Amino acid sequence: MAEKVPRKFKVLKWIIGIVLFISLILVGASWYISVKFKPLIRKEITELVQKSTHGLYRIEFSQIHTNFITGSATISDVNITPDTNVFKVLVAAKKAPNNLYYIRLKKLSIKRFHPYDIYFNKKVDISLLLFDNPDITMVNKHFDFNDNRPPRPRKSPYDYIKNLFKSLRVQLVDFRNVRFKYVNNNDLLPDVDSVSNLNVTLKDWLIDSLSAQDTTRLYLLKDVDLNLSNYSYATPDSMYHITINQLDFNASSGKVNIKQFGLIPRYSEANFAKVAGYARDRFTIQLKNIDLDGIDLPAYLQKRELIASQMSIADGEVAVFNNNTFPKLEKIKTGRFPHQLLQQLKAQLTIKKIKLSNINVSYTEFDKKSQQRGRISFENTTGAITNATNAVKVKTANPIMQADLVSYVMGQGKLAINFKFDLNSSTGEFAYKGAITNLDGRKLNQITKPLGMVQVNKGMIKSLAFDIKANQDVAKGKVDFAFNDLSVALLKKEEGKARLVRKGLLSILANALVIYSDNPSKDGKFTSAPIHYSRQPTGSFFNFIWKTLYQGVKYSVGVTPQKEAEIKAQVAKFEKMKDDRDERRRRRQLRIEKKEREQR
Repeated sequence: MAEKVPRKFKVLKWIIGIVLFISLILVGASWYISVKFKPLIRKEITELVQKSTHGLYRIEFSQIHTNFITGSATISDVNITPDTNVFKVLVAAKKAPNNLYYIRLKKLSIKRFHPYDIYFNKKVDISLLLFDNPDITMVNKHFDFNDNRPPRPRKSPYDYIKNLFKSLRVQLVDFRNVRFKYVNNNDLLPDVDSVSNLNVTLKDWLIDSLSAQDTTRLYLLKDVDLNLSNYSYATPDSMYHITINQLDFNASSGKVNIKQFGLIPRYSEANFAKVAGYARDRFTIQLKNIDLDGIDLPAYLQKRELIASQMSIADGEVAVFNNNTFPKLEKIKTGRFPHQLLQQLKAQLTIKKIKLSNINVSYTEFDKKSQQRGRISFENTTGAITNATNAVKVKTANPIMQADLVSYVMGQGKLAINFKFDLNSSTGEFAYKGAITNLDGRKLNQITKPLGMVQVNKGMIKSLAFDIKANQDVAKGKVDFAFNDLSVALLKKEEGKARLVRKGLLSILANALVIYSDNPSKDGKFTSAPIHYSRQPTGSFFNFIWKTLYQGVKYSVGVTPQKEAEIKAQVAKFEKMKDDRDERRRRRQLRIEKKEREQR
């Protein structure tokens, strides 16, 4: 006799059957609706793109796959391209945008678009619009008629959808792993740049009766996030890689954060000058925690102008190496001071304030004569640069860029310096003043011995103060160098010896007859050095500053032009005495040899 099935299981069986039956109906209906609606969807998408862009863009794709139960769809082999003929018409009507976009991708995914809300409420609300691995090319051509336009559409896109929908909202538009190419068409020849591994998220894109006039929105968007990871770019001369570990940007806050930026040489110190073919400065730059605040995104999108209220750099290393055993490249460097180069940038740059914190800077040179490396360092550099801009041609703009910096020479002597750069000067006018205080002179042997063949035996630098006004041709001002108990030794390189050896007699003469041991002197007299130094056309900005201060240092320690002439005369005198002595010895030896021959 068959076992009786409990009533509750019979009920469950019927419920499961009904659910399965309804599911099959829904799946079938969804399939039928999607098949029937595909041509309509294709037509509406195509027309919507054309109408909302005044015919500037058209969209092409191969297939549409929809699932009305899950509210998802995919569009395959998508190409969005501009119509260049329509663009020319818009240019003539002064309605063309500054940027044209070309977008190509294998698949565009639409997630959770709520089909029943579309049908019954006439509202399109999409959770996610995903562009996966797209190729995007942006072509920029600046038009004056777009200047000062607000970041909103000229005409509300709502006019193009109001007959179909009350609103169209996309909560997230994601561009993942973008390959992006930027083409600058503002010069005679196009300038092309490209990046990969770019992610862009557009938040809350809304088209309704009010969104086009919403001042809290940027081109109908509430916000934009941008992320760039592991970016590497080979410089045009193939000597460096520019690297960015991670870059994050948020439009609503106007903030950019770069975790790590690098300018990395592609060749070792030994091979860099060999590949370049001449003695060239080799830079290694590693900067961390770079923040930019208050970025004007519309200005960058429309004209590629970088405008920010503040930039901060916390922690970094800048190391420069030069091997002067290779020939120098004699190149005219007039007009290439920092503020002059800033004015020569093609794109407009304005950063109101740049804050620096804990930056270590060093310069190392391998000297041909001494066959040794000399190094000077400026450690824990902090300070601020204000009004870094090339937008000074406007009469009301501030023409002075200023830098106030504090650093520690060789990690010990405090350097406080102020620069003022005249951004409008045709001759590169600038001024700098400051002082180095409390530095043991022996700390400088790391650079004076290999590069100057001078050893500081002892001496305390109390203050090296300077006040200089200059342009690209000449520097004038004064240097006040206060020091105590200074003593030096002059060095030379001898064949077969790795170390430099002391020039005994000349060192004694230098300390006894020329070099001041104290300034002020024992009787209280202070020597202030007037400055008048003419720059060589091949001299760089930093070489100009160094040579100007060096002139003041020499004068302050007693090496005036008159003393240098005396030194040369004394050296010539001693060299003649040495030659005469050697000649007497030679003649004496000849007489001895002659006498020995006669005795045989």
